[in-house]
Amino acid sequence: MELTKTEEQLMEYLWQQETAFLKDLIEAFPDPKPAPTTVATLLKRMSDKDFVGYRIYGNSRQYYPLIKKSDYFSKHVKGLIRNNFNDSALQFASFFTKTTNLSAEELKELRKLIDQQIQKKKK
Repeated sequence: MELTKTEEQLMEYLWQQETAFLKDLIEAFPDPKPAPTTVATLLKRMSDKDFVGYRIYGNSRQYYPLIKKSDYFSKHVKGLIRNNFNDSALQFASFFTKTTNLSAEELKELRKLIDQQIQKKKK
């Protein structure tokens, strides 16, 4: 299951804060702030999708993420590769390096990361 763009934005604020009450999340949005009912509805949908949990304190709920940001985006990237690059990470990497205007220095850093992963796989 995926988040909508608006839910993803709200989730980003929750990942940053780790735990937050409704008012804290509303405050994280740029002006004009969304209505509290809008954010509450988003949180309810995200809770129904098992992305967000909460603890009840009196009449308030403290929300927290049920999925790590890295896990969410890893799943996203895997889906992108599966659906758009014939499930080939090599095709994705080729497309990415050719179309993103990476500088020579960034490409060297990318090679360094790949070399580190190769070394880990050899162990």
